[in-house]
Amino acid sequence: MQITVLKAKFHQATVTHSEIEYDGSCAIDGNLLDKAGIHEYEQIEIYNITNGERFRTYAIRAEDHSRIISVNGAASHKADPGDRVIICAYGRINENEIERFKPKLVYLDKENHITRIKDHIPVQAA
Repeated sequence: MQITVLKAKFHQATVTHSEIEYDGSCAIDGNLLDKAGIHEYEQIEIYNITNGERFRTYAIRAEDHSRIISVNGAASHKADPGDRVIICAYGRINENEIERFKPKLVYLDKENHITRIKDHIPVQAA
């Protein structure tokens, strides 16, 4: 059986642009895409921490080291510059691979600098 797992995420990215008249859906700094292993045109889900919006779109490459997170086109109605978001990419693996699977978790500060990269989320305590 195959299961869908979190492949990669940017935790608490800051939206830098919101462009309604732009071709493409979410432009992400190319260096950040490479660090997370997210490909251009790959489906992503965006969870807006600021306003609670959740939506699906695809990634496009922004200039390397620009720290750009630009929500474009129709999706621009769901995020404004300054909003904090979680951007996730998912993949499918065979269920028997789950014990060896490790996601890429990229944590960002308010200026979209990488603060750390992890491969697991700590167990949540009561």
